[in-house]
Amino acid sequence: MTTLFLARHGETVWHAEHRYAGSSDVALTDHGLVQADELGEWAARARLSAIVASPLQRARLTAKPAADASGLDTRIDPRLVEIDFGSGEGLTPGELDERMPAEWKAFERHPARQPMPAGESGVEGIDRALPALLELVDEFPHGRVLVVTHATLMRLVLCELLGLDPDRYRELFPVVENCALTDLRFEELDGQRRARLLGFNVPPRAY
Repeated sequence: MTTLFLARHGETVWHAEHRYAGSSDVALTDHGLVQADELGEWAARARLSAIVASPLQRARLTAKPAADASGLDTRIDPRLVEIDFGSGEGLTPGELDERMPAEWKAFERHPARQPMPAGESGVEGIDRALPALLELVDEFPHGRVLVVTHATLMRLVLCELLGLDPDRYRELFPVVENCALTDLRFEELDGQRRARLLGFNVPPRAY
């Protein structure tokens, strides 16, 4: 049995304005660094086997206090980077609607299958990220692994693992709090590996 704890990075400088960060390397705010420290306090008592993070600085800096507290190195996996929103990077929903209304409406209708112009589709993100998670399950069959990644990618992968339509990820998982934990347990049942969702958006201090 493997437990993966998925955590969104801390608050970024684009957070308050609801700008699409995607593959842009956006910095954490001071509050985001405090959130990362709180994740580190949880990690000190979490008996982790490994810590893995997206290569973007907001994920790496979020993972650092957890690595320091648990005595583990942070492993960087580029497959865990956020969805690339292409021409939508750095824009708010209102700006997208104003500048590219047809493309924005198409994305809103099918956010997993219709990418932003010059961007990556959600299903492409699933195809690259899911193997990274399943490899961790294979590597740590009885382990507990913290994965620091991004909100959109996390919701898409959750849909895939739980048998849900990924185009509904924004409806089914409307909010992913910064540095909150999503607790996934993987077990072999009837010869098949299955994921069970034990917790979603759980503050680290609640564990």
